[in-house]
Amino acid sequence: MCNEFAQERSLDELLRQFAQLELPLTFEGGAPNMEPRASVRPTDPAYIVTGHEGTARLGQMRWGFPGPRGPVINFRSDGRSFPRDRCLVPIDAFFEFTGPKAPKSKWRFTASDDAVLGVAGLIRDDRFTLLTCPPGPDIAPYHDRQIVILPHAQWAAWLDVSQPQPHIAPAPAGTLKVVQIR
Repeated sequence: MCNEFAQERSLDELLRQFAQLELPLTFEGGAPNMEPRASVRPTDPAYIVTGHEGTARLGQMRWGFPGPRGPVINFRSDGRSFPRDRCLVPIDAFFEFTGPKAPKSKWRFTASDDAVLGVAGLIRDDRFTLLTCPPGPDIAPYHDRQIVILPHAQWAAWLDVSQPQPHIAPAPAGTLKVVQIR
């Protein structure tokens, strides 16, 4: 399951991505200083996007809901609906690990078109978690689950909690490219 991702794009690049969707990206208190982060791990702060009065609002929260056995960083979406508390987590890459023991092989997944990946998430208080679903063909050789990657055309609908959520499905074949880094 995804327990590490990267947020490496600049604020200008995110603003361009959202402008293409005709969904203004806003933030409170002035533009954030978005330093590239090659590794975001559970309980780290990360940038997320929430819907706010017809816009997308960029903010920062910690990854993982408090849980009895540690942070809940991934949440199964199978058969569930999420009428509120939805967020989008813009990422550049995520990592999966394979092998029976340490050091496991580490695989870096990115968008095949080099675009930002929008991952469906949920917020609770000041934390967020990533939604998961069964794996698509690009992930299945590496893991039996995947994070929910929303097509760009669904970002606005996901963020608008006054509307029904878009359909959650595994990413289609060819959505991702993968490179072994360890």
